[in-house]
Amino acid sequence: MKKIPATVITGFLGAGKTTLIRHLIENAGGRRLALIINEFGDVGVDGALVQGCGDEACPDEDIIELANGCICCTVADDFLPTMQRLLDRPTPPDHIIIETSGLALPKPLVKAFQWPDIRTRATVDGVIALIDADALAAGRFAHDEAALAAARAADPTLDHDSPLEELFEDQLACADLVLLNKTDLVDADTLATLERDLAGETRPGVSIIRTARGEIDPAILLGIDAGVEDQIDARPSHHDNEEDHDHDDFESFIVDVGEVDSTEPLLAALAEAIAAHDLLRVKGFLAVRGRPARLVVQAVGPRIQHHYDRQWQAGEQRASRLVVIGQTGLDRAAIEATLKAQTVPA
Repeated sequence: MKKIPATVITGFLGAGKTTLIRHLIENAGGRRLALIINEFGDVGVDGALVQGCGDEACPDEDIIELANGCICCTVADDFLPTMQRLLDRPTPPDHIIIETSGLALPKPLVKAFQWPDIRTRATVDGVIALIDADALAAGRFAHDEAALAAARAADPTLDHDSPLEELFEDQLACADLVLLNKTDLVDADTLATLERDLAGETRPGVSIIRTARGEIDPAILLGIDAGVEDQIDARPSHHDNEEDHDHDDFESFIVDVGEVDSTEPLLAALAEAIAAHDLLRVKGFLAVRGRPARLVVQAVGPRIQHHYDRQWQAGEQRASRLVVIGQTGLDRAAIEATLKAQTVPA
């Protein structure tokens, strides 16, 4: 029996994984896709961003969101039962796409495909690491060991063993293909430097492909046929000697903002909160007074993007919810007060 291929899409917060997946859905080429989307924290928004795209290649019932914690930490409780339900369907999908949280380690997830109930019916076709070229160029992820050593020598009070850096390196080390995304935001010389640096973090033979807005021929990503679960032990990880790992270095929470009076003051308040609290990621939806459409907001560090994605549905609550992700110790009350200051009085 032919195994159903699964592609794991990993990448740091805000790299563009959801945009890439929507592109794959819209250009599926006749494949019936199933999506497993994992979010860090209790409630995510990526599933809602993908659902409702109206594409026959991936109906809403084939989009499954796991929002009960990091997928690599809840393999037995969440991921394996979900995979079994997909594989047990009378008409199983042609290809499964798994979007991990930006804080997930890919290796434990791939190892789950070694479980007897899974390995006879599914295989990891390939692991794709998506990189935000603009953020990397801005120094958000320092993966140069020489630079870290120099910084440590210059300032011994700094914490140079960043958990973000380890996650970034682990995602690269596990990848079969690296997509350097958002290249339209970076000049050619910078891109060449980024590619050279990234090549030093990947295994020999792993290609680095430039993309903008996640636009790439699906044939390049789907059909790698790597059988990653059979060779995963040869892919190094910072956590290889750990029995388990957690995300105590990070925290997330949801801010229910309420309907806002206009877009610009809210975006200014968001920029203020990001700068004051060094937020890693903010994403969600806003209901703007007088606007019939839902506003999607995505922030990675200081860069904030927004667009209207669809009309509010009849009977749907016009709610504004933002997921905030940062390193442990966030002043939740102060962040909420800054964002809620723009709420329209009831």
